[in-house]
Amino acid sequence: MNFIKHYTKLAMLAAVMVLAATSCNEKQAADAPKANNGAALETLKIRYIDEDSIMANYNLAKDINEAMLRRQNQYDAAQKQRGNEINKFGNAMQQKYQNNQYLTEEAFNADQAKLQKMQADAENYLGNLQLSIQNELNQSQIQLLDSIDNFLKDYAKKKGFDMVLRKSATLYIDEKYDVTEEVIEGLNKRYNKVGGKVAPAPAKPAEKTTKAPTVSTEKPATPGKVDLKK
Repeated sequence: MNFIKHYTKLAMLAAVMVLAATSCNEKQAADAPKANNGAALETLKIRYIDEDSIMANYNLAKDINEAMLRRQNQYDAAQKQRGNEINKFGNAMQQKYQNNQYLTEEAFNADQAKLQKMQADAENYLGNLQLSIQNELNQSQIQLLDSIDNFLKDYAKKKGFDMVLRKSATLYIDEKYDVTEEVIEGLNKRYNKVGGKVAPAPAKPAEKTTKAPTVSTEKPATPGKVDLKK
């Protein structure tokens, strides 16, 4: 990434935001009703939240994180199991080959085809499992963001706030406008009220039937091992 270019864009954006805010504030000050002493009355009620704190303390976010950890562990275990099975069979072939236990080329080719099918089946299974986990993660993220957004809209309306900002989107804002703890409490109260729990992980994907690859009729080669780790 071109950090200088990126920083310049951010600086330009910040400058535009400052100019827009200044122009807006000047217009509001001009249009706002005056107090007895001539000062402009406050026209906007603004609060902010710390999104990192919400993600760390909102029970829905915690449950999603735990569910994703379980799914990742499921993937890691499946990858290890398939890898061990393939390596075990490959080692057995290697041993038979070195000890001249393959009496015919057909016998060697049959085992070679079996090894290749094991590799293809493992790749298909792990690929489907990884896709399933990614889709589940995407849906969980949508669910989490929708939950927070919907709550904040209702919360702001009930409190009479004109804006609820993200802390990371501000350069400076006084801590007295921080409503993070109140929002977290409200989110968890609503989540617990409906017995909030993340939906259980879907069943393991069915394995696809893979056609055995065409076996070469050339002189048998020493079978190799497969590393499923990416």
